[in-house]
Order: sequence, then structure tokens, then C-alpha cells
Amino acid sequence: MYIGLPNPNQLIPLKKLHIAKEDGKDGFDVLYNPEKYVRQRQVQYSDKAGLSMDMPITQFAHGSAEILTFELFFDSMNAGAEVGGSFGDRLKMEANSKVPSLLKFIDVSTYTDKVYKLMEVDPKLHVPPLLRLDWGSLHFTGHLIQCKQTYTRFNERGKPVRAWLECTFRQFISNSGTKSLESPDTTKYRTVHQGDTLSGFAGREYGEAGQWREIAKANHIANPRLLRSGDTIALPALK
Repeated sequence: MYIGLPNPNQLIPLKKLHIAKEDGKDGFDVLYNPEKYVRQRQVQYSDKAGLSMDMPITQFAHGSAEILTFELFFDSMNAGAEVGGSFGDRLKMEANSKVPSLLKFIDVSTYTDKVYKLMEVDPKLHVPPLLRLDWGSLHFTGHLIQCKQTYTRFNERGKPVRAWLECTFRQFISNSGTKSLESPDTTKYRTVHQGDTLSGFAGREYGEAGQWREIAKANHIANPRLLRSGDTIALPALK
């Protein structure tokens, strides 16, 4: 028999991934933490081609929302110390693990459905609920946009007792407080169409038609009336 100091890891409560609606309601801990998760996002650039150009001008188009993906494991056959959920859930899991397979009384879909149903439309909001995920340093706000359930084990009566969930969440960011897409603090490029004028570009980009001289200067345009359709012009950043 081992006699000595206990393993300190056994004295520290295991932090579980917690999923709840953004308002904090209807939250729950997962049964088993994911082994890994992946966060990714991307930005889009577009090419603006003009006449007599060796290569197009690359222009930033837009960013994208962050995507969070991970797999969740569910098992009602065995109950280990790492099982999460409420205290009642842990007691039920432990009791369920001690009975023969034929007598297993916990259908694992009871727990997988808690996640799967997060894609259902909230009747009050007419959209699926906005969610908050918290686990250690992970704090993510977004929507569950895809969830694939795979049941891998069943008892003798066909009741599912083990499953995997592949989950994909899309980040949500409020538009309030964001910078105007037309802010004149960076150089932009526009294609000239029939009827366009420098004063028109200045009015749309800067809110002042009189700033057309800055555009003419940046593009070395001596006569602002001689704009050719299809040309690409630069709209300089204003200090």
C-alpha cells in the first residue's frame, strides 16, 4: 500500500467546458472536455486591374468571423473521475456504470441533445440562441452552425450509450462601435465608370467634394475632366 502525500492533481477540481446562452441561462458543463479545439479565421483580398498595368493592384476586401471547432465525447457506459455535468448527473453516471449492459438506464442522447438543440430557433428571438463558451482561457461568443452526431455503441436493447459530437461555432461580433467602412484613413482604389468625376469620388469617400484636388494630385491627373472608363484611380488617405 502506498502511504504518502496525495497526488495534487486529484485535489484540484477539473475545470469543465461550460456552454450557456449569452444571457447566462440554460448553461451546462460537458461530460468530457475536448482533447483539442481549433480556432481559425481568414481575410479576403481582391485584385483591381487597370488598363496598361503589368499586374493588378491588391486591395483588402474584408475579414471574416472566427470559427471554433472541436469534438465532444459522451459515454454512459463507464463513469470516470473526469465526468462533468451536475452533481446529480455524476451520481447517475456512476450508478449506471455499475449495472450490466442490458440494464443501462441512461440514453447518451439525453446529453448530446443538449448541444444539438442549440441550433434550434428561439421562438422569442426567431433565430438560434447566441452562445457563450468558457473554458480556461477560452472565452468565445457565437452561434453553433454545425453539429454532427455519431453514435458508436449501443446496449442490447439498442439504446445509445456512447457518442461523438463534431461541433462548429461561428463568432458573433456586434456592429455597434465599429469603424465606418468608408473612413478616409487608408488609401483605397476604385474603377472609373462612365459618368464618374473626381468631385463625385471625393464626395462619397471623404464627404467633401472639394477634396477632388487630393485625388488628382495622387494620380497625377492634370485635367480632371479626362477620366477614362476602366481606369483604376487611388483615393489617398487624408491626414
